[in-house]
Amino acid sequence: MQLWDGHSSWPSSSRRPIGTLAIGDRRTLLGLVVNPDIWFGEAYTAGRLQVQGNLERVLEAVYRLSTPIPSWRERLRAQLAPANTRSSARHNVHRHYDLGNDFYRLWLDEEMVYTCAYFPGPASSLDDAQRYKHDQVCRKLRLRPGESVLEAGSGWGALALHMARQHGVSVTAYNVSHEQVVYARERAAREGLTDRVTFIEDDYRSARGHFDAFVSVGMLEHVGRRRLHELGDVLRRTLRRDGGRGLLHFIGRDAPRPLNAWIRRRIFPGAYPPTLAEVTAHILTPSGMSVLDVENLRLHYAHTLSHWSRRFEAVSDQVRTAYGERFRRAWELYLAGSEASFATGWLQLFQVVFAPAESAPPFWTRAELYTKGPGPPP
Repeated sequence: MQLWDGHSSWPSSSRRPIGTLAIGDRRTLLGLVVNPDIWFGEAYTAGRLQVQGNLERVLEAVYRLSTPIPSWRERLRAQLAPANTRSSARHNVHRHYDLGNDFYRLWLDEEMVYTCAYFPGPASSLDDAQRYKHDQVCRKLRLRPGESVLEAGSGWGALALHMARQHGVSVTAYNVSHEQVVYARERAAREGLTDRVTFIEDDYRSARGHFDAFVSVGMLEHVGRRRLHELGDVLRRTLRRDGGRGLLHFIGRDAPRPLNAWIRRRIFPGAYPPTLAEVTAHILTPSGMSVLDVENLRLHYAHTLSHWSRRFEAVSDQVRTAYGERFRRAWELYLAGSEASFATGWLQLFQVVFAPAESAPPFWTRAELYTKGPGPPP
């Protein structure tokens, strides 16, 4: 650590340091002592805190030195997190996803997929890994031509279009992000899939009808702890009891804990990463669903974020010109901090496959999920 006088520093150990935190003034130092969850991000964004060295490696080292066991204050904050009503959910999504398609196009893959990829091997490109993730989701759901799928939170439409194009299903996708829905509808029209994919600009809680499959990729963490039961209501109301099945792909925790306070303030308002126990207790069990399969992809998400960070760094001058230096530094920190969180196990990425309790599981073994033969980890 290096202070504003340029001379005071304390090595953390006798080993060669991974990096140095350069603190610009007394106020920043006090803030880091009193409330590091907020002040680290605020000071870094304002340029009053500099990280000399690889940002992700420094943050990873900090996380590894911190306890993953939530304090009683964090458990209490998790219990008291505000509920995401329909109006607040729309506002929260607007603040993050409606920043503009041009911004995300700068550093996402060619299909604009903003969720964890699945890397079948160390040399896989981000584009290939995202396509493989879509294949994996479809294989887990055992989609068949002519079936109907309900998707909650469709992003820019890549998964819905993939399901329709590659598996011959019809998809009804709900999303409250105006920018994303406009983009997805335009893409569906270009690809001639408007007869099989319907993008609805509305809250997923408005969904009606009966469907053979349900899927949600990257939406559950925006529901909020106190609204998890409402997703269960949707499943009970819309998923066919005979032969229906579903998949939830979401950022989660091993123990109840609120998302980092700075991330909630500046990047993801209203977000809450639930535990598997919370998903089971508040969504699946009340809606009469049985868990069939659980897979943890957290290292795949760390690798996805590494790709995003490198791509973001390559366009940093464009981001600075269009959005300002504070915005650029905020997103730089968010991407690096997220990578460190998944690398160290502070955050998890769960895929949960489920079906109505009275329905036969759609598979006998898991063997066919890996027919493409994933290689060793990156």
